[in-house]
Amino acid sequence: MKFIVNTSALLAKLQVVIGTVAAKPILPILDHFLFNIKDGVLTITSTDLETSMSTTMEVQSEEDCVVAVPSRLTMDTLKALPNQPITFTLDDKTHAIELRSENGRYKLSGQPGEDFPKTPDLDSDTSFEMASMTLLSSISKTIFATGTDDLRLNLTGVYVELFNDSANFVATDANRLVRLKRKDVKPGVEHSFILPKKALNLLKATLSDDDSVVKIDYNSSNAYFSFGDVKLICRFIDERYPEYGAVIPDENPNVLTINRMDLLNSVKRISIFSNKTTHQIRLKISGSELIISAEDIDMANEATERLSCAYEGVDIEIGFNSKLLMDILNNIDAVSVRVELSEPSRAGIILPDENEENEDLLMLVMPMMLNSPSA
Repeated sequence: MKFIVNTSALLAKLQVVIGTVAAKPILPILDHFLFNIKDGVLTITSTDLETSMSTTMEVQSEEDCVVAVPSRLTMDTLKALPNQPITFTLDDKTHAIELRSENGRYKLSGQPGEDFPKTPDLDSDTSFEMASMTLLSSISKTIFATGTDDLRLNLTGVYVELFNDSANFVATDANRLVRLKRKDVKPGVEHSFILPKKALNLLKATLSDDDSVVKIDYNSSNAYFSFGDVKLICRFIDERYPEYGAVIPDENPNVLTINRMDLLNSVKRISIFSNKTTHQIRLKISGSELIISAEDIDMANEATERLSCAYEGVDIEIGFNSKLLMDILNNIDAVSVRVELSEPSRAGIILPDENEENEDLLMLVMPMMLNSPSA
């Protein structure tokens, strides 16, 4: 059995789904792509048992077939070949695969397609739709705040809360928190689940920044994303998400408004002089002046900058981790931000001064205990 396909076109499709292939797969078959040809359409699937991804393309073929081909060897071969038609010939008995180009012949060892793990069946009629750019933006604005500690698995993904006429995307690593409310998503039901970071990164790399439609189906254990000729299936993180609302202060009478880039650039410069372990910086607000400072006592380094700002509230001095603060400021698009504070021992809330259409973004960073007040 054989089929003919263009090298560049096939390579582009393989690059879409290679992200699900683990660097060190737990089973040899997981280091393969599943090639399934039916009626002249090639469906390419990859999986790590938690996340599966597939895409389709047309090929020249007179027969149907299913075979598992080695992922990296196939891709490396295609990368080394110029843009040209290539013929795949499959041996149904040995599962050997031969690639023939204009000038060469290359043999690979395949695996029976029947041995490739089956993707979970969609056994639910619960679904909703989002614009691709909306889902892409929602992932980009939250995924950076997810945790990395496998002992707190529930914090390693993005928590999605569905409501009748809106959806929340929430991420936290216990030191910072992001909550993004989308008002242009209409799930029509109330439900919640935790999406794993790997699947979200794959979506982030694959989704187009336009208004094309992404259909999202889900059941009790999996989510199914369909867009264009790509399908991604991921298993939910089966853990309980913390009651994140408890850490968001209700009353924040002290409000600082400042140009986002001015604040970000100042924090970048000051952080150079902070302690390399704690990354602590100090914000002191008095009147219309913000003083940002840091010191590394062990190295006798220190730095101070003064910025003009608009401020309503009592004088306050609070410490933050500069890396966390820079991450948050880098993931807000607004020209100006509002920093809402209650007291030095409670979280600081950072909001865009003006939200983008159909979204309500809240970011929060936990404070650091200051050793002593600044002079």
